[in-house]
Formats: sequence, structure tokens, C-alpha cells
Amino acid sequence: MTENAAQTLDSLRFTGPVFTPADPGYAEEVAGFQTAYTHRPALVVGAVHAEDVRAAVEYAARHRLPVAVQATGHGLSVAADHGVLITTRRMDAITVDARTRTARIGAGVRAGVLVEAAAAHGLAPLNGSSPSVGVVGYVLGGGLGLLAREFGYAADHVRSIDLVTADGRMRTLTPADELFGAVLGSGGNFGVVTALELALVPVTEVYGGQLIFDTPLVDPALDTWRRWTATLPDTLTSTIAVVTFPDIPPVPEPMRGRHVASIRIAFDGPAEEGERLVAPLRAIGERLRDDLRVMPYTESHTIHSDPDFPHAYAATNALLSELTGEGIAALRALTAPGGPVDAVVDIRHLGGALRHGDASSVDHRDAEFVVRVITGAAGDTAPAGLAAVREALAPWTIGHSLNFLYGAGAAADAAQTVAGYTSDTYARLVTAKAAYDPRNMFRFNRNIAPA
Repeated sequence: MTENAAQTLDSLRFTGPVFTPADPGYAEEVAGFQTAYTHRPALVVGAVHAEDVRAAVEYAARHRLPVAVQATGHGLSVAADHGVLITTRRMDAITVDARTRTARIGAGVRAGVLVEAAAAHGLAPLNGSSPSVGVVGYVLGGGLGLLAREFGYAADHVRSIDLVTADGRMRTLTPADELFGAVLGSGGNFGVVTALELALVPVTEVYGGQLIFDTPLVDPALDTWRRWTATLPDTLTSTIAVVTFPDIPPVPEPMRGRHVASIRIAFDGPAEEGERLVAPLRAIGERLRDDLRVMPYTESHTIHSDPDFPHAYAATNALLSELTGEGIAALRALTAPGGPVDAVVDIRHLGGALRHGDASSVDHRDAEFVVRVITGAAGDTAPAGLAAVREALAPWTIGHSLNFLYGAGAAADAAQTVAGYTSDTYARLVTAKAAYDPRNMFRFNRNIAPA
């Protein structure tokens, strides 16, 4: 930090804490859910409210410093090297309006907390599978939720956005504003969101859970699930994951050390209809686990049982026009036990309401499935094998989801970002970036460079 920058910093009044690398608490402040690598900023501002964010951005702009943002650190892509990091986890206010079925949330609110707050009013957000994910980062990337086929992307249900742009201005955006649609679907490319207003849905319980099949039934489960998805109503959203569990005590005994297929179900309908719909899946054979049930929506995170502890990971994904037997065979050749890629494979059924919506930059809505391949990581380089997965799925790939590109910041180049959009959408985003962030201050992400 230059002497001039330090003098300017001394003149500012932040409500939240401020850290430099030499300060106690710096390492804890920059740490997040992703542990493969972390931000390394010259300055960290622990924002408590929007004015802290505005002052931090203004300071960065004055000294031509890049800006990164972190709430929970799940979606860390490009680590900030020098520059300013704004941490928003202290901005955790929630206000639910039951009459309008909306929630106003601060930038640091986590999904599980929002689920609980909405449930008190008989409502639910369009959250994803992990309760510890930051809502704002999830929504800015699109937001593919548990009931996505019924309600669409979470980004399509945003009512307003409070945003601090590169000029240090606080703006409140609504769907009538040009920047509104650019922000939704592009991550943190256009500024720092300090609050969102989201529409909620009148869901209080779901029929859901997991069906887990042992090794001999993994391939039949994949094939049956693939065919079964063609028969479903939009009110049922499902995924299938293929996992090799380690043989360690934290893993439940029935799955410990086993290679399994887990089919996850979330159905917004009566249990009797849910039972009828899943009957073809139960016919696959004996299950290691079958916990399908009607559950309060506050327990919906158990459907996927995502890891709840910080760890090192990286992932790639492919949005597919169709899921064929050939595609699954190509995927299995790489990721089955003994194959070259040691990873969790997660395939999510799309379609339904996800095909609709034009108020955001979320693209490739004609995709029928998204295949995610998640593996361990060391540092910010892409683990070996992920490129082979993308190549194997290329015949059916129409793009990828930027929200499901985890870690591997060193691979976050322009080509990777472009593949997340159609050419028309990307051209609009580049133009908007030039207008609102011409110096590319917000570049620690899957970056959209200004024209």
C-alpha cells in the first residue's frame, strides 16, 4: 500500500473492521469455505452496512485498486492478489414481507438462515442444495434450486438490487433498469451488491430425500434415471450423483468405502403422487438408503446432504442438449473406480420453468441436463482430468454454468467466461461493462472484460 493510500485510508470511517496483512485476524477474515487457496488482498474491509461498501469501493477507485467480494467463500474463483477485499458476512439482515411474499436480504445472508426466516411465514426461497452458501452469490450466478423445474432460476425472482458500482455510487436497480439484467447471471462483474429483494414461494413442505444404490446397481440406476426424467411433471426436480465414499468413520456405515449412485428427489406435491412417480426408481433394486418422505421445507437441505465443512475442491460442468447412453458411457469411462478422474459426478435434470425468463443474463435455457464433475484440489490450478471430461461430453454440450465452475482460478480465462453465454448476451454484457466498470475494477471472477 502506498503512503498516499494509507493516508487516505486513515481519513475514512468504517463501521466494520479493517485489516492489512500484518494485522491480527487477517487470515481468519480472508478464509472461506474453499480452502484450496485464498484471497491475498492488501486491504480487507469487513463491511457492516452499505456505507462501508461504498467507502471501500470509493477508496479503491481513487487509488485504482481492483476489488474482490466475499461472503462465505464457496464460489471463490480468482483470488485477489493485492487490491481490496470487501467481506460482507456481517451484512446479514433479513426482512420478510408475508403480504407481498418477498424478502429483503443483506449481502451476507446464508441460504439456511433465509429458509428458516421465510418458513416462519409459510414461505420458501428458491434456494440451492447447501444451507451454508451465500444467497447473493448464488443468485448472481443464476441460482439453480431444489424446485428449479417448477419455479425457474432464483435470478428470475429478484425484485430489486442495491448495488455499489465502480464510481462509488449506490444504486437501487429494478427490472426496468439496463444494469438489472446484466448483474443477474454475471456474478460480481458490475459492482458490489449490498442487498436484494427476492420473491418467495408458498411452499411449506416437500416430498423428497435420497435413494442410494450399491455398486452393482450404479449403471442401471443411471440408465433408469435418464429415461425416467422424460416422464416427469415440472413439479418434480431430481438429480443423480455417483460417489465413491471413503472408508472413514464420519461416513455412515452402509455407504462407507462404497461406490454408489444417489438419486435425489424434491417434489412439490402430495406424498401419494410422489410415491407413484418414484416407483420406477425403486424398481431398480435394493437400496442402501431410502429416506423419501414428506418433510418440512426447513429440512430440504437433507435431500442433497452437501458437505458442511470447509474443504479444497474444483469442478467443471457441461450443459447438455440431451443425456444419451453414449454420453453416460463416456463419463463412466473416465470417472468410474479405476478410471483416470477421481471425482463426484452430479447430473441435474433441467427444463420446465428453467426454459423461461428474459430479465437476467442466465443463458443456455434450452439445456436439458447439467453434468457437474467435482474433485479435490490443491491450489488454484485445474486438477488433471477435468479437461478430459469436457472433451468427452462435447458432442452434447451447448455451454456451461458459471455458477458450477468451482475453484481452479488459474483457468478462469476469457474463453471460459464466453462459454457461459450466447454471443448476443455476451456482447451486451461487454458493452455494459465498458459503461459501468471501464477499468475492470471488479475482475476477481469469471471476468467480463470491458469493450
